[in-house]
Amino acid sequence: MSGGSAGNAGGGEGGGAPRSTPEEPWPVRVVSQKVGAWIARLGWVWVDGQVAQISRRPGASTVFLTLRDPSADLSLTVTTNRDVLDAGAPELREGARVVLHAKPEFYAARGTLSLRADEIRQVGLGELLARLEKLKKLLAAEGLFDRARKRRLPFLPGRIGLITGRASAAERDVLTNARRRWPAVDFRTVNVAVQGPGAVPQIVDALKVLDADPSVEVIVVARGGGSIEDLLPFSDEALCRAVFACRTPVVSAIGHETDAPLLDYVADVRASTPTDAAKRVVPDLTEEVRLIRQARHRLERAVRNLVDRESHRLDLLRSRPVLARPQVIVDQRAADLAALRARTGRCLDHRLGTAENDLRHTLARLRALSPAATLDRGYAIVQRADGHVVRAAGEVGPGDPLRVRLAAGELAATVDG
Repeated sequence: MSGGSAGNAGGGEGGGAPRSTPEEPWPVRVVSQKVGAWIARLGWVWVDGQVAQISRRPGASTVFLTLRDPSADLSLTVTTNRDVLDAGAPELREGARVVLHAKPEFYAARGTLSLRADEIRQVGLGELLARLEKLKKLLAAEGLFDRARKRRLPFLPGRIGLITGRASAAERDVLTNARRRWPAVDFRTVNVAVQGPGAVPQIVDALKVLDADPSVEVIVVARGGGSIEDLLPFSDEALCRAVFACRTPVVSAIGHETDAPLLDYVADVRASTPTDAAKRVVPDLTEEVRLIRQARHRLERAVRNLVDRESHRLDLLRSRPVLARPQVIVDQRAADLAALRARTGRCLDHRLGTAENDLRHTLARLRALSPAATLDRGYAIVQRADGHVVRAAGEVGPGDPLRVRLAAGELAATVDG
């Protein structure tokens, strides 16, 4: 049965051999053989990683390495010959970045996977910087460094999240200086590894924990100074993307002012040192009290100046004659009114006198031209019976009755002949 199963294992990929079933399961050795066969098909590959552990046994020609992914919590065991290690990386230490040429191998007896390396190259500083520059351009092109998306820090956060090494100088600097500036400041500190293979996964996990805490209003990632290799975790792509995805503002306080890991470009605020981070996340209580006093003093001075200015204006208004002696304007207006009344009376009298003279002259002319005045001079008006005034003798005939008006009375007459 086992021989047939082994044959199935060897030709299962051809499609003709039956697959394993509950009735005919594969033995463990067959599964191991198939796994080993699949892994062997990968062949020789170049692998990039960080050395987490080196094991050199005295007198042994084999060296064991633990190679860790810088951006994930994954590792593989690497076996190589001491001569290979001495030829490619004689000064190799834990934490160093390496590129090695290896073939994956599956050990069926232990069910473990490892790499067998025949060439190891330690990544030099120049190559590390070139990789970082390439990653920097990639992240910048994706918009992770865009200033428009960076958020302003709260003026006085209720709680500050701090990610740093345990009992480190960076932790002490941030806590001491922040509490010196604002004694009531509240921190939630998460201690992590800040260098080495395990740093990035721990920092990413801490970011997720603090970002999920609604009481944390700003997160500070702090570490003291170090070499470029020591600060490599803070230029890791996975960490940069985790910071970019945070909803909480992040402050990067890595190393000294001259250090510039990629985290500085992704974070919302870059602090030159952990001490500078403490100054940026909380205000200075003494300075704020001084500013409040200064503002109150300016406000009091402004109010006092305003009151003085308005009081002076009131004094000027009250000193004017119209307010100082209000009866003057009344007397002045009364005099003006009396003068206008006198002028009006004179104008009216003049007009009435002129009209009276004109009327007297008109009446005299009218009287001089009236019929009554003519009758007074001895003349008479002869009228027929119908009232028509007789102007010519031919207008009446013999026997016509006439009416003769005199200056005083009238006469009745009859025409003769």
